[in-house]
Amino acid sequence: MVRHGALEIGEKVQFTDRKGNKITSQLKRGGTTQTSHGIILHDEVIGMTEGVVVTTVRSKRENLSERDRSKPWKATKAIGGWDFVVMRPRLADYVLSMPRGAQIMYPKDIAQVIQLGDIRSDMRVLESGAGSGAMSINLLDAVGERGCLTTIELRPEFAKVARANAILYFGDQPHWWDLRTGDFDAVAATLREHWFDRIVLDMLDPWNRLEQAWRVIAPGGILTAYVTTTTQVSRLCEALRAAGSWSEPDVQETFERKWKAQGLAVRPDHEMIGHTGFLVVSRAMAEGFEALRRRDRATKDTRTDVDSMSEDERAQRLEDLELRDISDRKLRHVLRDLGEQVGVLGVAEGRATTERSS
Repeated sequence: MVRHGALEIGEKVQFTDRKGNKITSQLKRGGTTQTSHGIILHDEVIGMTEGVVVTTVRSKRENLSERDRSKPWKATKAIGGWDFVVMRPRLADYVLSMPRGAQIMYPKDIAQVIQLGDIRSDMRVLESGAGSGAMSINLLDAVGERGCLTTIELRPEFAKVARANAILYFGDQPHWWDLRTGDFDAVAATLREHWFDRIVLDMLDPWNRLEQAWRVIAPGGILTAYVTTTTQVSRLCEALRAAGSWSEPDVQETFERKWKAQGLAVRPDHEMIGHTGFLVVSRAMAEGFEALRRRDRATKDTRTDVDSMSEDERAQRLEDLELRDISDRKLRHVLRDLGEQVGVLGVAEGRATTERSS
C-alpha cells in the first residue's frame, strides 16, 4: 500500500539528523522516540507531511534507565534542540530497520533477485525461506495485488516474524500472500503442477529441492537461488546440470560501495558492503527436452582433485588443471617481449640468473 498525505498513527517513519543518522519508529499517540540528543514527541509529527523538520526536547530524568541516571554524560546527551527530518522510510530502509530473528538478505541482493529473476507485476511466485520477511515484502511489492506470492517457511516462529513485519509495512495482511509452514518438498508436493512463473530459494541445500521446484514451475520459468558459500554454489550448479531440465546456471555476486561528494572532494567511502551471498539463476526446460550444454575441452579436467593423483599423474596433468591456459604461441611471444625488455637494461638474462643463484 502506497501512503500519501499526512502521517498517521501506526505508521512507520524515519527520523534523519544532519549527520545522516537514521532512526525508524512507529508513531503512537503520546509516544516518544529516544535519540542521543533528547526525545522526539510523536504528537508533534502526527498529522504533518513528509519533509518537515522536528526538534528534540530534553529527556526527563525519569525517562532515563536506572543505569543511565548515574552517568552525567547520558544526561548531557539528553539535552534537546537537535533537528531531525521526517520521512516515510524507503522499502530498503524498512527492511534494514525491521525487527528480525533470522539474518536478512541485504537490499543489494534483493534488488538483484528482482531484476535477474525478472519478477514483475501479476506474476505467480514461489518463495522458500521467509526468514524475517525481507525478501517476502519485496516480492509482494513486485508482484502487486493482482499477482500471487506463496512462501514456504520451515520454522513457525520465523513465519510469525515475517508475517508481522509484512503487516507493519503494508498496514494490513497482504491478501495476495499465501504463507505456509513446513518442509519445502512436502508443501510443494501439494501445489499445482507447472503453475508458478518464478521461484526464489533462500535455503542451505537448494540442490535437494530441484525435483519439486521443476514440477511446480512453468516451462521457461526462472529459478533464483541465494547461497552464501562457494561449496553451495558448486553443488547447486552441478545438480542443475545433472538434472538436465534446467538451463546453464548463471552465478553472480554484488558489491556495494558508497561515495562522499563535497565540492571537489569526491572519493569512495572507506567502508563497503562486500560479499554477502551468491545468486544462481537458471530457467526451466519444457518437459521432454534437455538443456544444451557447452562442451568441455577434452584436454581440460576440471573435476579431478589434484590431491587424489599420484606424483606422476600430477606432474603429467598439471598443465591441464591450471586455471589459466596459455598457448605455445603466446608463451613464445611473452618470452620474446620480456627478453627485449631485459635487453634494454643491458643485463644478460643468463648472467643475471647465475648471479642470483650464487
